[in-house]
Amino acid sequence: PDKAWKLASSIINLVLVIISLLAILAAIFAPLIVRYLLAPGFVDDPEKFDLTVRLLRIILPSTVIFSVSGLVMGILNAHQSFLFPALAPSMYSLGMIFGVVFLSPQMGIFGLAWGVVIGALLHLIIQLPKLLKLGGSYSTIFGLENPAVRQVGILMLPRLAGVAVVQVNFWVNTNLASRYSEGSVTGLTYGFTLMLMPLMLIAQAIATASLPTFSAQAALGKLDEMRNSLSAAIRTVLLLSLPAAVGMILLRFPLIRLLYENGTTFTTQSTELVAWALLWYTVGLVGHSLVEIISRAFYAMQDTKTPVIVGVAVMSLNIILSLILGPLFLKIGWLAIGGLALANSIATGLEAIVLLFIMRKRLKGLEGNKIFLLTWKVTLAVVIMGVVIWYLANNLLLGNALILLIGAAGGVVVYAGGLMILRVDEFTALLQLLLGKIFHRKSI
Repeated sequence: PDKAWKLASSIINLVLVIISLLAILAAIFAPLIVRYLLAPGFVDDPEKFDLTVRLLRIILPSTVIFSVSGLVMGILNAHQSFLFPALAPSMYSLGMIFGVVFLSPQMGIFGLAWGVVIGALLHLIIQLPKLLKLGGSYSTIFGLENPAVRQVGILMLPRLAGVAVVQVNFWVNTNLASRYSEGSVTGLTYGFTLMLMPLMLIAQAIATASLPTFSAQAALGKLDEMRNSLSAAIRTVLLLSLPAAVGMILLRFPLIRLLYENGTTFTTQSTELVAWALLWYTVGLVGHSLVEIISRAFYAMQDTKTPVIVGVAVMSLNIILSLILGPLFLKIGWLAIGGLALANSIATGLEAIVLLFIMRKRLKGLEGNKIFLLTWKVTLAVVIMGVVIWYLANNLLLGNALILLIGAAGGVVVYAGGLMILRVDEFTALLQLLLGKIFHRKSI
């Protein structure tokens, strides 16, 4: 334990220094970053260009905070603590919402930027009490002479490249969106952020909890058990992500109005932009969710290269599709950002299929019959659920909060009922697990 805490301290200190230096350099060279990388389409509008530079400088401290918070998340996961790391992304979203609702009326768009920083702080703060309970000791060391520190540096490189692929994909879309109509960048960003909420709550939570199991099974050479575990994780993700995608698509307008619309800085037109981007991003929610699970299986088998290679290919495809679909959407009279979001969804879906195919070959199967059986049952239940949610969302003359609440609750009831009628074993097992947890805690 002492060596582990010294390793953690060294990594935190090194990352903190490196990210802080990069953030300072980014603040100094912010005009060049905006001009040549972030939003070249803003160059012809000096006011918008200057505003983007100022917003970038406000948001940069959040990268430093996230660098520490992400490491804290890793420490907690290593101690089999998953609850607070899973809640952290939602706290980030709450910080952004706080900026929209409480800060933007007085500060304008700068309130949104400070909301990002507040969200990053909340992302860290919610994890600190659990970290302190672990009883570890922090050391002000860099530990460059420690072989374990150097090993972490080597192991993180492929993972860093994989994360970079995701960010480059989003950067490409932002870059292209800056060349389209007013508000396109904001609409794209907020749409992507909202899509991430169910992704984090469902796929990332399951993937994070599954990784230790995958790793132990791979290390012991129990590939049959790993095949069963991965298949179960995939089926669980499909069980939850498919209805989440349909529900978010059908309830996107009341959701966005409730969270963001205030009539001043965030108008009805803003809602339309975000809803359009969210629609096409959410089409790819299932693909994103599967990538989260399957990539963890590759990491467990100590293969960090394959997901990166596939990710780079997908990044290239995303760029090509973005250049095609953006203008195509404009040509048929649709908002171009929908084409950019759809390009991301298509590329991610293909990434999931390729990774699934490769992993299936390595594990000599993935219980495909079980996955197929679950998929068609879930699809049928989701269709019925979707009809009910659509009817409620379009016929209830109520406030956004009530429409959202009733629509979501009605969808859950109908979906659960459909799964029970269709006798979906995975749903029964999940329900028994949840009820067992609830009644066990009550008895305690």
